Amino acid sequence: MPGLVLEGGTFRPVFSCGVMDALLDNDIMFDYVIGVSAGITYAISYLSRQRGRNIEVLRQYRRDKRYLGARNLPRDHSIFGVEFVFSTIPNELIPFDWETYQKYSGRVLVGVTNARTGQAEYLDGMQLDRSSTMLRATCAIPIYFPPVVIGSETYYDGGLADPIPIVKSLHDGNRKNLIVLTQPIDYRKEMNGGTQFAARALRRKYPELTKTMLSRPKRYNDTVCFCHQLEKKQPQNTVLLQPTGHLESFEKDVKKLEWGYEMGYNMACARMDDIKRLFD
Repeated sequence: MPGLVLEGGTFRPVFSCGVMDALLDNDIMFDYVIGVSAGITYAISYLSRQRGRNIEVLRQYRRDKRYLGARNLPRDHSIFGVEFVFSTIPNELIPFDWETYQKYSGRVLVGVTNARTGQAEYLDGMQLDRSSTMLRATCAIPIYFPPVVIGSETYYDGGLADPIPIVKSLHDGNRKNLIVLTQPIDYRKEMNGGTQFAARALRRKYPELTKTMLSRPKRYNDTVCFCHQLEKKQPQNTVLLQPTGHLESFEKDVKKLEWGYEMGYNMACARMDDIKRLFD
């Protein structure tokens, strides 16, 4: 069984949206989908077979202050309009097809980071509720988002502990994988001031999470290298797609987002024969 592995990156996974719409246009549905942050959030519309839904949401609401803006801070404790993004849009404005989604017979894993342990956990995406609680959790970037409590545990962005969950897919028995990254081939992550600030802010309450945040650049870069090694050594089992140009995580220009989407769509179409061979 081939796996679909998705990196996050706030608005960068618009590239992945193009890839997944190309998959839908070719009637390709993976039976195993795993990802973190916006990567897996956008994949939910792929699994509900709603071609074009993700890019339409961005076209209509990316520059809407209800989606992203300081006015959201008093209610949502975030510059993102958490309720607007995860409840109002899918349940009212651009309806999510819950019925089709619930008919999906495969496995969906939503990567999250346990704040207490600092370790990655993978939630069953088929247990998604109408408030999209687990998607809020996987997108909960420290400082930008409030943490999300599920059961007795508190969670943050899945990309902190496992930014590209290819190892989890392999461990789950998926010898073949389509890996979709959202940074270009020459990108390597470096520690930045924002991450250091967030780590310091959380150090007393979540010391293990702080360690995870500070070690993230090395873990990310090592995983990217591993992905490229898989592609090189096992080209029949691995298709790796990543943008040829840089996309900003908080890109405001809708035209640039459309550019990223088209890049993903066209690249997937160009590699469609290779993708189809994963199912042989």
